[in-house]
Order: sequence, then structure tokens, then C-alpha cells
Amino acid sequence: INAEYGENTHAHTHNFLSLLFFFFLSSFLSLPPLPPLPLLLSFPPHDTFFFTSIIYWLNANMINSLFILNDTGDVIIEKHWRGLINRNVCDYFMDEVNKASSPSSVSPIIVTPKYYLIHIQCNRLYFLCVVQREVPPLLVIDFLHRVFEIFQDYFGGGSSAVSEASLKENFVHVYQILEEMMDNGMPFTTEPNILKEMIHPPTVLGSVLGGVMGPSSMGENLPDGSLTSIPWRKMGVKYTNNEIFFDIIEELDCIIDQNGLVISAEVSGEIQANCKLSGMPDLTLMFNNPHMLDDVSFHPCVRYNRWDRDKVISFIPPDGAFKLMNYRVKGQLQMPIYVKPQISFGETGGRVNVMVGLKNISADKPVESVVVSIPFPKSILSTNLSANIGTVQYDEVTKVSTWNIGRIPRDKTPQLQGSVSFPTGGPPPEGTPTVNAQFKILMYAASGLKVESLACTERYKPYKGVRSITKAGKFQIRS
Repeated sequence: INAEYGENTHAHTHNFLSLLFFFFLSSFLSLPPLPPLPLLLSFPPHDTFFFTSIIYWLNANMINSLFILNDTGDVIIEKHWRGLINRNVCDYFMDEVNKASSPSSVSPIIVTPKYYLIHIQCNRLYFLCVVQREVPPLLVIDFLHRVFEIFQDYFGGGSSAVSEASLKENFVHVYQILEEMMDNGMPFTTEPNILKEMIHPPTVLGSVLGGVMGPSSMGENLPDGSLTSIPWRKMGVKYTNNEIFFDIIEELDCIIDQNGLVISAEVSGEIQANCKLSGMPDLTLMFNNPHMLDDVSFHPCVRYNRWDRDKVISFIPPDGAFKLMNYRVKGQLQMPIYVKPQISFGETGGRVNVMVGLKNISADKPVESVVVSIPFPKSILSTNLSANIGTVQYDEVTKVSTWNIGRIPRDKTPQLQGSVSFPTGGPPPEGTPTVNAQFKILMYAASGLKVESLACTERYKPYKGVRSITKAGKFQIRS
């Protein structure tokens, strides 16, 4: 300290002794780790920020516990990082779930007399974090989504792979993953490639050996990239064919009035990448119109300053599959299909006529998995609906009629016709239902986003593959 700070030795020695005191406290009180010592010693003597940072550190408190519940409220997995919390706290959460009309309408943050409950709902499972003090809620929610994505990657890749049965079957992996992903309530290792080097994914051979020698999936060596400035990529990667693939996946949310005019429209998109490149490639990805992208969020490998300045994505990619970015696009968007519902109600019944067809912008692209659902009023007695293409099903409990069209043909317009009846003597419904549509279009991006070029610093020229897919999100048409 004397050689480094000279005349300010006494003041910095005071800071240094204060640090030793706080490190002493942390060993007994399980406080979160301090910033690096050289960084704290770089503050000017008696700097206000020095003491403010220490006070903030003392008051900081991240995630205490994580509970994974099924849709009936049974606790499947519980993990505690900062002391044991009774699972009775989940009763507060399930009370709010039971009060809500649907799982999606439950508030993501629930305040109890002692804790804050922050949750997400995925595949009929609730991922519930318990925190004792105020924390950045988006950080906790993003961590929960990352936990779900890691489970997807480990247990099969699809969202259906993460279920109550798969969590119970792989509970050893689940606890090992959670132990590595968080340290004392702070997110620690969340990169899939590093986790897979430390904790090997479950295999049939591993299950057999685990039954004989005991369950163990921990790696023997420290991951290559964990001690470098690029922890998401391991060293010495080699491929015979160097190639990288990009999937542009977009969801179209819109509200259309009864005259066919678009009231609101928004695209929520993400770019999934699968990298099979040798060495340590430094890539530069350019789009045709990057300025239309809003609310972008990137993988940690992306240099955000370069995007902010030049609107290009510069990054050293992880090896294998990963999510490169998320984005949103607002404004004037063209709808790929049209849905024209004509629904009218009288005192004893009503008429239903719904037409679905292609618009010019999607005429050369196949529109598949088209499903139209009509939620009728609860007072409805019966329906008599038929379609010239596809099948129609009516649920007596939910009063929802589902028209499964499949692929829209080019030479024929799908049409649904029929009637509904109401009990006699009762008043007719006050309004007509809002029709919901689902569809999927391959090799089509609703936002018009395209990859223009990809540059690589390595000696080889990688093969670049790009494909797009557009799906309907909340696609609602008023009748």
C-alpha cells in the first residue's frame, strides 16, 4: 500500500483495515462477496462511494430460496442458498393462483408480510423465488428463465422435456445444476457450455453406471473457458466442416377490428444460433434494416458498444446451440392471413360465419397449423357448426369451439358456418366473442428481418445457414 499510494498511505490503510473488518464479518454472517480488493482500494481516500458501496453490500440480499411447484401446488424441488425457509411460504403463492382467473394473470411479484415472491410459469410448472429484501425483479425473472432453459438443454431440448416427471427422474442433476448456477444467492455460472463441462448431461449409460456405482455426473477437470475473459467458449474446438446456422423465430401479436383494420401489432422475435466453427472465431453479423429493432437483449458474447454505435452484431460465439438475441418490432406490419368473422346473436340463437384466407405477402409461403377458436358466452345451450375444410370441435365445459384447418389451400377458401342456440326466456349476450387464430409460416419473417452478411476473422470461410419462421402469438379478431 505504501508503494502504491505514497502520501495517501494512512488514508488507504484505514480503508484496507475497514475491508479486513468487513471480510471478517462476511465469514460469520454469510454476506454476499465484496468487489475485488484492488478495485475498492482504487477509490480516493475517504471517498463517499467507498463507504456507500460497503453499506450497500451489507444491505444487499439476493435470492434466498427457489421452489419448483406443479399446477396443484405440490413442491417438487426446493433449494435454499441463504438459510432454510419453510415451504409454507408457497401457500401464500398458491392462494393468489387460486384467486386468479388463469395462471398467466397471476402477478409475477407477490408481497407477503415477510418475503417477496417472484415467479414464472412454464409448462404447467411454477418456478418460485423467495427473497427477503428488495432486489431487481427483472434480474430474478431472467434467472428463472435461464434455469428453465438450462433444464430444457439438459433433459431433451424442447419445452415439454421439462416436466414434473423429468425433474423427479433427474433430481441429482437438478440439484447439481442449481448449486453451480447460484452462489450464496447471487447468479454465478449460467452459461450452458460451462455447466455441461462441469455437470455431464444425463445419458442411458450414465444411469446404468449410477445404479451400480452411485449417482455422480460431476466433471473431474475445471472447464477451459472458466478462467478466461471468454468463459462461454472452450479452447481447442475443431470441426471438419465449419458452419453456423441462424433461426429467426418471430411471434406476431395483433388486434384486428370487425372491419379488418389493424388496431395494434407487434412482433416478438429471437435469433437462435448453432455454431460449429473451429478455433476462436470473431464474427460480425449484419442485418438489412437493424434500426427497426427495439428492446434488444443479447447473449453475453455480443459487444453491445459495437451494436449501439454501428448497429452490427460483433461476437465470439459459444460452441453449439445458444440464443443470440431477443428483439421487438413495432409499427405498420402486414398481416400474412385474414380472418373475417361474422357473428350475430338474437334472443333464442345466433348465426356464425368465419372465413380464413391468404394475403398477397404470404401467397408463396405455406401457412400451416392454422387453428381458429371461438369462445362463446357461458349462456350458450348448443352449437351446430360445420366447415368445408378441416374439423370442428366444441367443448361443452369451456364453451369454446375449435376449428382445426391445418394448411390453407390455395384453390379453396376455408369457411365455417352454422348456428348457436340459447335457453328460451333469457336475455341475449351483450356482445359478440373475440376470435383467436393460431398459425405457422416457414421461411417467412413477419418483420421483414434478413441477414445480409457474416464476416469471420478465421482463415476459413464458414458456411452460413439462415431460416425464418413466424408463429401467431395473441392474434385476435373482433367480430
